[in-house]
Amino acid sequence: MTFNFFSMRFALSAVASFIILASVSAQKNLPAVTLTNLDGQAVELSSLVGNGKITVISFWATWCSPCKKELDAIADIYEDWVKDYNAQLIAISIDDHRSVPKIKPMVAEKRWTYQVLLDTNKDLYNALNIANVPYTLLIDQNGQIVWLHSGYVPGGEEEIEEKIKALR
Repeated sequence: MTFNFFSMRFALSAVASFIILASVSAQKNLPAVTLTNLDGQAVELSSLVGNGKITVISFWATWCSPCKKELDAIADIYEDWVKDYNAQLIAISIDDHRSVPKIKPMVAEKRWTYQVLLDTNKDLYNALNIANVPYTLLIDQNGQIVWLHSGYVPGGEEEIEEKIKALR
């Protein structure tokens, strides 16, 4: 049997896809974690997901330019997601304690209307084995993780919306 470059590349791609799918399958539920809202109040993440509502969770940081671009792009269509799909976005900042004071003014300036939570100790970030931001999770109406994506390119919000549509 002869392997050429393309068949080897296909085999490696298939193995990588399997590993990614297996890790997603292994982590269908969000870990039980308490985060903080912008007013400093504790929020149990599990109380915000499921219950018949589709949830997009976007991990971001104030220093991450692609993160802010993604959240700005979503802000332009977010009201439609709420109205058309009963979807919500929870933006979870991984900024450390030194950067936290920048978050609330930035959210106000950008007029982001979705809920922003803080994961300053990166408890959730680490529990999900996230390597970098932006990182997006799609949670179905039953609270199950059904899709994840790392990075952002312009138009990525349209892909998220397609995934949301498929859950209706």
